[in-house]
Amino acid sequence: MLSSSDNKEIFLGIDGGGSKCKAIVMSGDNKILGTGIAGPANPLHGYEQAINSIAESAKLAFKDAGIDESELGHIVAGVGLAGVNLPALFKQMSNWQHPFKKMYLTTDLLVACLGAHDGKDGAVIITGTGSCGFSYVDGHSYIVGAHGFPHGDKGSGAWFGLQAAKQSLLSLDGLIPPSSINDKILALLKVKDDVELVEVIAGKPAAFYARMANLVFDSAEEGDKLALAIVNEGAEYISHVAKQLLKQHPPEISLIGGLTPRIKPWLDIDLQAKLIEPLYPPEVGSIIFAKQQLALQ
Repeated sequence: MLSSSDNKEIFLGIDGGGSKCKAIVMSGDNKILGTGIAGPANPLHGYEQAINSIAESAKLAFKDAGIDESELGHIVAGVGLAGVNLPALFKQMSNWQHPFKKMYLTTDLLVACLGAHDGKDGAVIITGTGSCGFSYVDGHSYIVGAHGFPHGDKGSGAWFGLQAAKQSLLSLDGLIPPSSINDKILALLKVKDDVELVEVIAGKPAAFYARMANLVFDSAEEGDKLALAIVNEGAEYISHVAKQLLKQHPPEISLIGGLTPRIKPWLDIDLQAKLIEPLYPPEVGSIIFAKQQLALQ
């Protein structure tokens, strides 16, 4: 076990989103020592859940690294969270009596961008449970979207899942032609008709709907007309987000998030050619952010 005196060279990175919270422990020379994953950590969907997920993921990462969780109090943590682009939530999370020696808090957007481009200027399009675009150029942040589900987050996993549910209900009612989405969604949710479907989906959060995104892409790849319309609409939105970001003249642009492999082939061809693979995941970006903040002090 590392003693607390050794931990000045140990950093914790947190990436908290609508579906899960990822933690990583890294040495000062950027070796990965341990990782952990816990539940959702977007304070917009619940402050207590967010802080519990951050603490749990950190403890799991420490356990994976072979470090006793009592050492959390000696660690500098970079924490990137969904939702804290809203000032009230940033203030609430900043006031959290966290278990770390220091916590540097910022948005999940900035840490995603810093990770993707190794701390340098660039842009990212996030297509996970939620969706948004973000660029960081010459110290200036620019955000497209990030308005949250269901009123925003078009082209996200949650959005695709919601469209699947809405269109399936219309189809099951005979108001639009049948779609292969119908059988897939009923099977996934283990229900037999539209009434049971409504009972299961009513009031569910973004992460629940995001579970249904893949079936839309499956049906689209099979040539289903309804699924193709949904996928093309979502992909067109993400392509428009990218065009807005490129007006900021970022040196590089990356597509990140769990939906990336499914949606990338549907984006504008010229955009696909511009996309580069992200260098590091957002949780590493959180550590980059923490190191940058330490350097400023």
